[in-house]
Amino acid sequence: MIAAIFILTGLGLGLGALLGLAARFLKVEESPLTNQVESLLPGSQCGQCGFPGCAPAAAAVANGEAPVTLCPPGGRTLAESLATLLGVSIDLSAVEDKEPMIAHIHERLCIGCTKCLKRCPTDAIIGANDQIHSIFEDACIGCEKCWEVCPTECIEMRPGTSSIQNWVWPAPQAA
Repeated sequence: MIAAIFILTGLGLGLGALLGLAARFLKVEESPLTNQVESLLPGSQCGQCGFPGCAPAAAAVANGEAPVTLCPPGGRTLAESLATLLGVSIDLSAVEDKEPMIAHIHERLCIGCTKCLKRCPTDAIIGANDQIHSIFEDACIGCEKCWEVCPTECIEMRPGTSSIQNWVWPAPQAA
């Protein structure tokens, strides 16, 4: 019994040391520019840009493989800040600033097919198979993936309701 304890302890220490050495010598260096671009992105992992998350999108933007206007939730402000960071010129005519939207399910039309549940990246939809679904507004990022697959068109994108937790001071309007 004692021999087994010593063997497992030695094995754990030896493998831990090997992992430590591997982490030091096999480390992949990331570009600091990629980290700066990723810190500017919203981090919602919505996939509206065509990438599976914000980290691959940031790497593509930093390498010049994707345009700085790729993030729809970021809008013009994000595109301008990315262009400034990367030192590129951009055409903002195709970029639109739209109000953040939240999905809303009309319960009388919902058939409980769960197609929307499977597509939601943040699990903001509450419900089960053959049951009426509902949206947890605090978790919804407005990616419109559920809206696209709904067969009964019972999902509608609406502006989010303002509460103390998500209220922001409105930007001043130019006179």
